Amino acid sequence: MKRTPKILYYVQHLLGVGHVFRTMRIVKILVQRGFDVELIYGGEKLPQFDDYGAKVHFLPSLVTAKGDFSHLLTAQGVLADDQYKCDRRDRLLTILAQAKPDIIVTEAFPFGRRQMHFELLPFMEAAAAMQKRPLIFASVRDILQEGNKPSKDQQTVALLKTYFDGILVHADPNLIALDATFPLTEEIATLINYTGIVAPDIIPNLSGVVPEFDVVVSVGGGMLGRELVSAAVEAKSGSTMQDARWCVLTGPFMDADFSRQLFNSDIVVREFLPDLPQVLAGAKLSISLAGYNTVADIMAAGCRAIIAPQWNDKETEQLRRTQLLAERNLVEMLSHEQKNPENIREAIRRIMQAPPPDWQSIDTCGAHKSADILEKAYLTSRQKQGR
Repeated sequence: MKRTPKILYYVQHLLGVGHVFRTMRIVKILVQRGFDVELIYGGEKLPQFDDYGAKVHFLPSLVTAKGDFSHLLTAQGVLADDQYKCDRRDRLLTILAQAKPDIIVTEAFPFGRRQMHFELLPFMEAAAAMQKRPLIFASVRDILQEGNKPSKDQQTVALLKTYFDGILVHADPNLIALDATFPLTEEIATLINYTGIVAPDIIPNLSGVVPEFDVVVSVGGGMLGRELVSAAVEAKSGSTMQDARWCVLTGPFMDADFSRQLFNSDIVVREFLPDLPQVLAGAKLSISLAGYNTVADIMAAGCRAIIAPQWNDKETEQLRRTQLLAERNLVEMLSHEQKNPENIREAIRRIMQAPPPDWQSIDTCGAHKSADILEKAYLTSRQKQGR
């Protein structure tokens, strides 16, 4: 009798929401492939969250204040004390013991989520000590946070060598490889599996149910997107797309007062569109930040894109991603000082006159390839154990 493999997937978002959406794209495919998936979800629950048939364990929520990753806050906005953390850790260990997974996948850890070591290190130790030890994989995006102290990178390598059987790197190495942002890649080379970009599968909008817009302005979760939204809304008037159908997606964490002001414009305003990739597939232009999932949506949709990355001295991921795409003439990039109506109007003019971008040159099968890698690892492990 064929046994259904079980995967226990850990995801914790602290500020943005990209980690959750990327995880759920993979979870969706795993469930479709017949895996028994349980998801451990540690951040604030997102509106319109779809579990795709996975069993979800919501841990007591932990988030960070904007720009401050040194303090963990509860859902009530108060500092998480030791007891709160201990309760989470114990809940996590209980889930592990009850689930008895064949495979564990940790999103970001150990490349990130150092704030969560209080629960993840005991979790790793408990998993490694199980009678039937599960395979353990790390799941990581294309571009890591740069500028870490060497000791942090060395700690990451040590954890990988101690506990992990593989790494799912959600990147196309022909665009950017892990060694571009992780200096100790050679030491973990045998663990690395490139999946391609985790982009959505786009279903043609034949029913007419999916709303249609010509220009879509999106800023991920919305916490960092107010400046771009404000400039883009003002840029509509006088642009070559002023008579087009515009939609602004504010995200669930956009300032509420600012969002209400947008409803006075002639632009359709939504907090969230569950079918955003399909909407983009029917659009002529996307204006957005450069988060992983936003760019993955654009790649899958194949539309033209103006991208204004968020970055500072410490956070360079979006800048690096946008530069790579701009160098290939796939997007128009706006720097911080260019994020104003005049420059957006000019960027619209340029990109609408340029040839359509060749997004097919980038591997966007990351969700399916992730499932392939995990399935192969599971079957190989079963064969070695003679089961």
